[in-house]
Amino acid sequence: MKLWGVDLGGTKIECAVIDSGEVLIRRRIPTEAVKGYSHIISQIKKLVAEVSDELGERPAKIGFATPGVLDPETRKMKNCNTVAMNDQPMHTDIENALQIPVKLANDANCFALAEALLGAGKNFPDAEMVFGVILGTGVGGGLIAHKRVFEGIHGIAGEWGHNILEENGEECYCGKRGCVETVISGAGLEKYYEKISGEKLSLKKIAINHVAGTDKYADATIERLLEFYGRAISTLINVLDPNLIVIGGGVGNIDLLYAEGYKRIDKYLFNPGELKTPILKPALGDSAGVFGAALLYKL
Repeated sequence: MKLWGVDLGGTKIECAVIDSGEVLIRRRIPTEAVKGYSHIISQIKKLVAEVSDELGERPAKIGFATPGVLDPETRKMKNCNTVAMNDQPMHTDIENALQIPVKLANDANCFALAEALLGAGKNFPDAEMVFGVILGTGVGGGLIAHKRVFEGIHGIAGEWGHNILEENGEECYCGKRGCVETVISGAGLEKYYEKISGEKLSLKKIAINHVAGTDKYADATIERLLEFYGRAISTLINVLDPNLIVIGGGVGNIDLLYAEGYKRIDKYLFNPGELKTPILKPALGDSAGVFGAALLYKL
């Protein structure tokens, strides 16, 4: 059975069709979100039509990875960083535009689902619970339980990025202060480095300087990352005790997270000295979102 998925991002919309694990086609077009919500819907319709023409058939149903959450009660989008989508009945509007059934899931959930079933999780086929972490410009997460997305009663299961990690820390767009996202996101760490050094550097360069041992401010920034990462991930394990954690996003490319970071997690566990949870880099790269969207209709 062919599975169709769309990854709906702030700058691009990607559609992929897979069959028995083989990618038949992938195509991207710009989201052009600045032109408004109705234009986004028209871009979705345009992309699906282009892929249908190239493949020679239309989808019977299609899954979508979205940059926010469809509220289970109001059936409108919320928490979208592409703000034009917020408070919109996107599920209904996409179905009306395409005239086929659709499923929507948060992009972090789609990342977690794809990695659990097709990516890093392939080596853990008996895993009952997989948590997918997004550590990038922002921070998010997705929870897969028994090979299915677990969304929760509010549709926000896995949103650990907006728990308070640093009391009276930096203000977050969500209205709280000191959220995980403000502390250990790429943007948050770069902001911290600038605050203590007076200089702007990319996180990649900060990490390089730390390894080289040439920059005390880089050392302080990476130390901040490791310590707060340990605290934040330990809460996931203390509450959920998943069989596997996969770390996606640019911050997840810092190798120290899988060595020294592992020790910091262990320090904050309910049972210190007994950390057994595999914590891995993703196996699917930037394909995870669109593959996860396609898999929504496999389950």
